[in-house]
Amino acid sequence: MLHVPNDNRLTPTDIAILTENYRFTETNFPASPYSISSKDLLCGEQCRQYLQTISPIFNSTSLITTASLFGKRYSVLTMATPLFAMSMLQKGINMSIDNVRVESSYQEDLWLPKIALVDAQVILPISRAEWRDQILQSLFADNMTKVWKALSTTAKVSKAILWEHAAMYVHWFYETQFRQGASEREIAFLEEDYQYIMTEAPGEIFGERKNPFTRYNTPKVMTRGTDKPIRLRKTCCYYYLTSEEEHDYCISCPKMPT
Repeated sequence: MLHVPNDNRLTPTDIAILTENYRFTETNFPASPYSISSKDLLCGEQCRQYLQTISPIFNSTSLITTASLFGKRYSVLTMATPLFAMSMLQKGINMSIDNVRVESSYQEDLWLPKIALVDAQVILPISRAEWRDQILQSLFADNMTKVWKALSTTAKVSKAILWEHAAMYVHWFYETQFRQGASEREIAFLEEDYQYIMTEAPGEIFGERKNPFTRYNTPKVMTRGTDKPIRLRKTCCYYYLTSEEEHDYCISCPKMPT
């Protein structure tokens, strides 16, 4: 069962945390070609036009590269706020595609997109497992999977690359970012949710036949150029194609020379 509280809004403290740390905004930016509603990404022509608009931001000359690098940004934008709210605040946010908008501007070579919600009401748990499934399904099956399909269709970028973007950020959120200052009780929720998302959640939560994250739930290893273990990617994000320096790969890239 789900419980909608009388005061079913994010508190000022919640909003301050999400705004300062997790790219959340309550502000509607002035009309900008760098902003777009998530549902508009599902339209092939609007998706293509948006990718072409943001390509110069990434120094990208190909649609597939732009789509991959935008996928990284979209992963952070759509996951950070609802996962933090779910695991740390015990508040559920509706991330279905009709409720989400990317708000951004581009000024002085700085692009910092934020996520805005049409309806920011929250849902509190009674049965936490059922509640968590509803939140995750709105985030993944009802949003991210649809956007990945649109990017894949429009730009021919592999969905495996896009899902690995998301997986790498889930690892970072739950292993590092969310744990900062967390209490023992909060860490218990973090560990439970992290395990569930990466290995236990069924495919229907993601709108897929199986959980797309299990493939990327790999251990960290020592590698060239690092002084501590890191988790290596299985796919390349194409960042090296946008770098002014030849063969400037991400440190976790599978193309990185060993």
